[in-house]
Amino acid sequence: MIPLQKREHAPSVLVAALSAAFGVSLLQLTGVLGTAIAADDVTGSSRTVGLMLGIVAVIFIGIAVYVGAIVTANTFATIIAGRTRTIALLRLIGSSAKTQRRAVAREGLGVGVVGAVLGAIVGTLATIAMTWIAIGSGWLPELAYSYLSPVLALPVVAVVLTTWAASWVGSRRVLVVTPMQAIGGSQERAPEELTGRARTATAVSLSVTGGVLLVLGIALGLVSPFGVLVAFAGGIVSFSGLIAAAPMIMPPALRFVARAFGGSATGRLAGENAMRYPERSARTTIGLVIGVTLITMFGVAVASYSRIIALAQQAQPEVYLGIDEMMNATVAVFSVLIGFSALIAAVGMANNLSLSVLQRTRELGLLRALGFTARQIRGMILAESAQLTLAAVLVGLILGAFYGWAGAQSLLGAIDGSPGLVVPGVPWVLLGVIAVAAALLTWGASLAPSRRATRVTPVAALAVD
Repeated sequence: MIPLQKREHAPSVLVAALSAAFGVSLLQLTGVLGTAIAADDVTGSSRTVGLMLGIVAVIFIGIAVYVGAIVTANTFATIIAGRTRTIALLRLIGSSAKTQRRAVAREGLGVGVVGAVLGAIVGTLATIAMTWIAIGSGWLPELAYSYLSPVLALPVVAVVLTTWAASWVGSRRVLVVTPMQAIGGSQERAPEELTGRARTATAVSLSVTGGVLLVLGIALGLVSPFGVLVAFAGGIVSFSGLIAAAPMIMPPALRFVARAFGGSATGRLAGENAMRYPERSARTTIGLVIGVTLITMFGVAVASYSRIIALAQQAQPEVYLGIDEMMNATVAVFSVLIGFSALIAAVGMANNLSLSVLQRTRELGLLRALGFTARQIRGMILAESAQLTLAAVLVGLILGAFYGWAGAQSLLGAIDGSPGLVVPGVPWVLLGVIAVAAALLTWGASLAPSRRATRVTPVAALAVD
């Protein structure tokens, strides 16, 4: 059995808890909004509003579970990559790869159960607090809101199952660890091992299929709000294609970004490190790509949503008379949920970056032995992290802008007075906040582990597994 440390489990528990809290809180907030909409004089008689709200709730839960699964799979994959020597030693004394992989999967199941239960409690408390704040601020009327429903079990069970499945997927590297690797350290696969025909074909197939579904969802959205479900499926499938292709896509992006960091020794070494191990770079950046994509997507979706409603109001003011207050409440509530999604991905990115640095203690010790100072090592790690972050932000902004517009367009394209296809709304202030937050996250996530790694003497670092 692989005795994963509690410190390694903590971020995965946090991700599972955030995913469950997101799903539970979303269902409860949807119920709160449904109650408020039903009691409203304008929207209470509209079946379309309630239908759209239910559709959006399903989509948000799917996003929360999907993001949690991807981040958890990346975390477990990073842990396994750093424990190659331990796994190989167990193989050397007779343990089978399947036995070790089942042990990791059982621990993943335990992580999912603990995280889901904690998340359900936190999500419920957060919903109650947000509802009270909304009532006190005048965004919601004071009504008898219910926070308990059998459907709340759905996100809890989904988080448990996806965390278990993610740990199983993330631990697949156990199957290819050989006993001979017991004499080595933490190892990453070479670039040529990651660009096989099967992986390329899978990535291309997912990306093309997802793109077709997105276009189909936008077109269907012009006649029915159910088009957003097709677009949502397209977004999940196309983003899965991006994840499959990440080790092939990120190196060229990193090579482009690395040119902006000058020709210093630390800058050049940071760029080469990021490109030499594309799998490690992809795992580290995918969490931030998800976070930037989500925030941008929701920001653009809300801006596009507001634009479509405003244009529809101008076309048919009698239909939308008095809807402004309820629309503002809806936007405010769902804007709060952006933070949940971003936090899930941010935790995953920070954890993977931290684990990656700690698992490179031996590599950093070799650089110290060759004459690099601790300050130069920290500068190299920070430069490498900045390169990864900049590449991830650029990719996330592009994806998020398109996904957000596609979501709003496919959901609201068929409402009364709809102008049809609209230009995406771009929240420039939010995009600026994303850039600053990503920079701070990179600095914070790399600072502590790099300090711990450079405090170890070169001789001791070279002896680390």
